[in-house]
Amino acid sequence: MSTAAPAPVSFPPVAAIQLARRELGTSVRETPSWSWQGHRIDAAKPPGSTVWLKLEMLQHTGSFKVRGALLGMSRLDAERRARGVTAVSGGNHAMAVAFAAKAVGTHAKVVMPATANPARIEACKALGAEVELVADVAAAFVRVREIEAGEGRFFVHPFDSEPMVLGAGTLGMEFLRQTGQLDALFVAIGGGGLAAGVACAVKQLQPRCRVFGVEPTGADSMHRSFAAGSPQRIEAVRTIADSLGAPMALDYTFGLCRKFVDELVLVDDDAICRAMWLLFADGKVAVEPAGAAALAAMLQLRDRLAGARIGLVLCGANVDHATFAKCLERGAPR
Repeated sequence: MSTAAPAPVSFPPVAAIQLARRELGTSVRETPSWSWQGHRIDAAKPPGSTVWLKLEMLQHTGSFKVRGALLGMSRLDAERRARGVTAVSGGNHAMAVAFAAKAVGTHAKVVMPATANPARIEACKALGAEVELVADVAAAFVRVREIEAGEGRFFVHPFDSEPMVLGAGTLGMEFLRQTGQLDALFVAIGGGGLAAGVACAVKQLQPRCRVFGVEPTGADSMHRSFAAGSPQRIEAVRTIADSLGAPMALDYTFGLCRKFVDELVLVDDDAICRAMWLLFADGKVAVEPAGAAALAAMLQLRDRLAGARIGLVLCGANVDHATFAKCLERGAPR
């Protein structure tokens, strides 16, 4: 990691996160936290540790994204709502925006890569969004800006905005209230909105808790950005954890991650599949690859975390049965 001083960043105080939670009210779920015990995890986890799972995949639309999408869109005035919203996503954010658009009384047009999981595309349509498919994620970011400019729709950014960070911050605040003091917390990084928000809340409320940001080896934009000291772009996304496949880091969430995330961890696809298998076999929890990244990283750092109280954010569960079965087969012990 770079030793250069991070650029100054204005971060949301705890009071702003608390206000965001009040604004969201009952429109989002308070997802449960669960102290995971079982013979397989007891053998695999750091010795003497306690592992808490934040079951955010039980949120509306199956991921954390609804928190930020609803918060940002609920703050739009009547004129902006009338023009509609647009978004770019491989699936989870698009679904969240479609859900939130219906909730606040507007219309969503979402741009998705043609390689997106068909089940996610159909879910967006079922939630009332108009879906436009393009070649890849990079092309999707270009197209969404064209829609924003040409149609006057409000662009609900998938990660680099204050509402997305505040929404994720409500998750972090909620997790600590449910679990008490944690020594370590693992959270996945795609574009960085989730990690930035969770870490921002956690480090202000429990400064001694170490926050680990987790990226797949095939989508390591935040690792590259930390090393360079500025937001970086990757050439292509090469991971089964497509929800973590942001093509770049951006200023706001990069700055927050530099300030509040203590350490970054890289996990490969095999480790993610092994974590998916362990969650399903021992915890009876079914998640998408991105949702297992936090566990994969904890297992990788096992020897450093003996006796710790550990939190893992399970950020999403939008995966079709065929893909899920392939991941389980790949991750099962041989």
